[in-house]
Amino acid sequence: MTVVLNDIRIWDTQEHITVRIPDGNEDELILDASAWQIAPGFADPHVHFRDPGQTDKETMESGALAAAHGGYTNVLIMPNTIPALDGISYDGVNALEELENRHNLPVRYALCASASKERNGEKPSEYDDWKDALRGGAAGYKHPVIAVSDDGSAVTNSTLDTVVRNCIQANIPFIDHCEHHTTGVMNEGAISRKLCLPGIPAETELNIVERDIQKCRATGVHLHLQHVSTAAAFEAVRQAKSEGINITCETAPHYLALDDSAVEEYGTYAKMNPPLRSAADRLATLEAVCDGTVDLIATDHAPHTVEEKAAGSLDAMMSAPNGIIGLETAYPVLRHVLVETGYIDDARLIELLSVEPNRLMGAQSFDIADFAHSHDGIIDFDSADIHMMKTPELSQTDIEGEHPDVVILAPDESWTIDSSEFASQARNTPFNGWDVRGRVVATICNGELTYSRFDSYSD
Repeated sequence: MTVVLNDIRIWDTQEHITVRIPDGNEDELILDASAWQIAPGFADPHVHFRDPGQTDKETMESGALAAAHGGYTNVLIMPNTIPALDGISYDGVNALEELENRHNLPVRYALCASASKERNGEKPSEYDDWKDALRGGAAGYKHPVIAVSDDGSAVTNSTLDTVVRNCIQANIPFIDHCEHHTTGVMNEGAISRKLCLPGIPAETELNIVERDIQKCRATGVHLHLQHVSTAAAFEAVRQAKSEGINITCETAPHYLALDDSAVEEYGTYAKMNPPLRSAADRLATLEAVCDGTVDLIATDHAPHTVEEKAAGSLDAMMSAPNGIIGLETAYPVLRHVLVETGYIDDARLIELLSVEPNRLMGAQSFDIADFAHSHDGIIDFDSADIHMMKTPELSQTDIEGEHPDVVILAPDESWTIDSSEFASQARNTPFNGWDVRGRVVATICNGELTYSRFDSYSD
């Protein structure tokens, strides 16, 4: 069947075009897509697929499916696997090599090398341990190392100089989990005191942000700060950008949608690191998105088992691990809190979810309007010109240039999030049961249909 989408709107130019998508069947399904958008596939430079080492939480396969269901065509795997992605073999397993050998997944993926050996913060990983895995490196990785981080923890003071030097030598971003604390399970404030839970001060984020900015100022390294969540940290980033410092930053959907009062309602499904901050910090995060201080939005997709999270019980806050999943809820939740409320428009949301994260990852978003203009207003994903843009393997990220990666969106479709239907193995989300507006209809990666709901729109 070929699915024909008539009159679909291009995300940035608002022009209406025709899109033809083969799906292997003989029949043709023609749909009125005038209420839909076509946009470059989403990209997420901050995901945890727990593979190798914790496949009871998520696998590369289930994580990739979750990404496709959420409209994502490109992700960056964080290094807190077991063993860590530090380029060193442990008991015969080198996690970089293990993930390089995973192919034919429904999403492109690249790798983030661990900043420290075993990701324990004690000794920096050596440039020589992972240099061959870089894009264009001697190992010829199809899923290359494109950044360095110790995500889950801030890079330690003792390893910082070497980590930055390695990133400069490799010409890749230094990505830092910009927060450090040794105690606490939620934001320090009135809610933590009410619940008698140990709090995490906002200064734990600002201290790392200011330290990293100073290092960036001194060295010129490209610093990317993860999941920024406090007003003071955003102001520091804003000031650094005004000085022309080479810095980018992200926030996550949950810091835009929720504040620390959510812990009372969602329990461990509202426990993450950094924690959900105050209502004032949430408003500052919204403002930072509006004024461009935030460059992109990443999910920090962090799967855990129902048992680990005690099904969201508030009583388990002290023992439950940090993090929530986000790939399958990011687009509708962000439309709900950003677009429906008038903070930004749909085009800006696409920039935050696709154009800018792809740029950070060294990828080029598909110029849909340009391709349509040169093909009489038609994009046929079975055409010779589309096939020429494809990479030999769907999931590889080593080849530069435009690739036919798009997402089909129904921005005005209302629905209720149901975590039981997720492709992810995990269910740890506070957004289950939320009524939202905006839905992913289909995802196309490398010109191939990796997820679709077209059947639900046929007569």
